[in-house]
Amino acid sequence: MKSIWTLLSWGSEGWLDEIAYGVFITVSLAAATLPLGLLIGFFVALAKQSGEPSLRLAGNVYTTIFRGLPELVTLFLVYYGAQIGIQSLIRTVNPEATVDVNSFISGMVALGVVFSAYASEVFLSAFRAIPQGQYEGGYAIGLTYGQTMRLVVLPQLIRIALPGLANLWLILLKDTALVSAIGLNDILRWTSVAARVEREPFLFYSFAILIYLALTIVSSFGINKIERSVGPEPTR
Repeated sequence: MKSIWTLLSWGSEGWLDEIAYGVFITVSLAAATLPLGLLIGFFVALAKQSGEPSLRLAGNVYTTIFRGLPELVTLFLVYYGAQIGIQSLIRTVNPEATVDVNSFISGMVALGVVFSAYASEVFLSAFRAIPQGQYEGGYAIGLTYGQTMRLVVLPQLIRIALPGLANLWLILLKDTALVSAIGLNDILRWTSVAARVEREPFLFYSFAILIYLALTIVSSFGINKIERSVGPEPTR
């Protein structure tokens, strides 16, 4: 029977090589999803505070759907739905064609839309916390709407929204574990494979817990540094 140190070592007898690759995939997926989720969430928040009723309705429907669906269901819908949709399209040209959807891209899109639904609420609260006088002051000195948003509103918005977005990042980091269900070789998938092969589920799942905890701690230090660098939330 192999010892714990052998199982958690590098090389042919250990699993640390595979698990380290899983850590790389997990961090890469979270890092790729973050800008996508922030961008969509920002525009959804703009739509939800728009004066146009149809935009407000679309924003509210979007957040209701993706906050209401379980993340795993959203992941399956994106992964299998995209595969069926693309394959149906291609088969109109070539009936014999088959398509395999990239699980990394599917995971990024699925987690991105879920993240954006929650991020839009954070952005919306931040927008509402900025006094209307800030906009009016920008217009009064001759700034356009875009310049007012970029130079006056966005710096304040980032400071106000940062704590909420930081919490969503930590949730996103943990939600990446769901992509193991569609075959992406992340931390959870490799530790699950190792647990089955070596029949040591407690050891490998405990190790996975420690890895996620370490990633959360490192992220927390990074978030605290960013919060200090952008300064305190403006007083109103």
